[in-house]
Amino acid sequence: MKTLVYIDHFKGDVQPSSWEALGVAKKFGEAVAVVFGANANDVAKTAFEYGADEVLLADDSSLTDYRAEAYASTLSALASSLNPNLILFPTTARTRELAAMSAVDLNTNVMTDLTGLEANGDTFVATRPIYESKLFEKVVCSSKPVIATLRGRAFPKPNQETGKSGKITKVEAKGEAKSTVEGYSASESAVNLGDASIIVSGGRGVSNNPSLTPPAGLGEKQAEIWRAQQGFALVTDLAKVLGGAVGASRAAVDAGYIPYSHQVGQTGKVVAPDLYIANGISGAIQHLVGMRNAKVIVAINKDADAPIFKAARFGVVGDLFQIVPALTEAFKKKLGK
Repeated sequence: MKTLVYIDHFKGDVQPSSWEALGVAKKFGEAVAVVFGANANDVAKTAFEYGADEVLLADDSSLTDYRAEAYASTLSALASSLNPNLILFPTTARTRELAAMSAVDLNTNVMTDLTGLEANGDTFVATRPIYESKLFEKVVCSSKPVIATLRGRAFPKPNQETGKSGKITKVEAKGEAKSTVEGYSASESAVNLGDASIIVSGGRGVSNNPSLTPPAGLGEKQAEIWRAQQGFALVTDLAKVLGGAVGASRAAVDAGYIPYSHQVGQTGKVVAPDLYIANGISGAIQHLVGMRNAKVIVAINKDADAPIFKAARFGVVGDLFQIVPALTEAFKKKLGK
């Protein structure tokens, strides 16, 4: 059984969940990695190290920048000629669009954001969360090829076999893009929350440090944001010591404490880290949807009745402004930092 796996990358920087998709494909037989872009030969070589049996590379100047029209036309042409049973994508902003447009071209459907995928004869049975991740449903696709996007960190990442190689087959880019890319602006967020194994998050509570006196001349809202910035500095320090990413609740983002790129929740990033530390976050359902799949959840909140404690394996009732710095120092000693 042949499975195409789209390797999502930006200028050679690969989304790690692409390798997870390769691991899933290997369960079903032959895993064929698909790499698009200009000067993407290094990405193609790395795909072999993560288990690809074959790599199809469309290395063309027309694919230098991601544009859905050209990418979908190229992928659809490949799928039409190879007739795979399954096409897998990691779930990202780009692949949601690319999978949908390719499905239209191939007259099939898309199963999105899967957390499980099994073969039952010639049928693929997918598992995906519904109703704010309160339930999981089993679904099948009646058309072929089956197209699916996989939730990041929901599947194990294959071990990298450094130096493993194979044959790279060059394929032709298809279609014309009607849009042009004029430029890029870099996000201030250095860590991708979706791929982070450790996330330390802050909520509205990070602004409630009564011992801090804001600089003179600040208005009430400005003083609140200033206090929150000091609170998030503590959250950031702990994240750095642990080698993790900084997250935030929607309330903290809406209040202007931290940019949206850090938001975890139904309208932010859905994450599944090994460790999630929630500081000053009450635990509204919108936030829980985004982080309830973390392997270990630690909650720090002065309100013993906060809903976040129901989702946490470990809970600390107390002042985060005392607890977080103490945790940071303890981890520094433990980790030798």
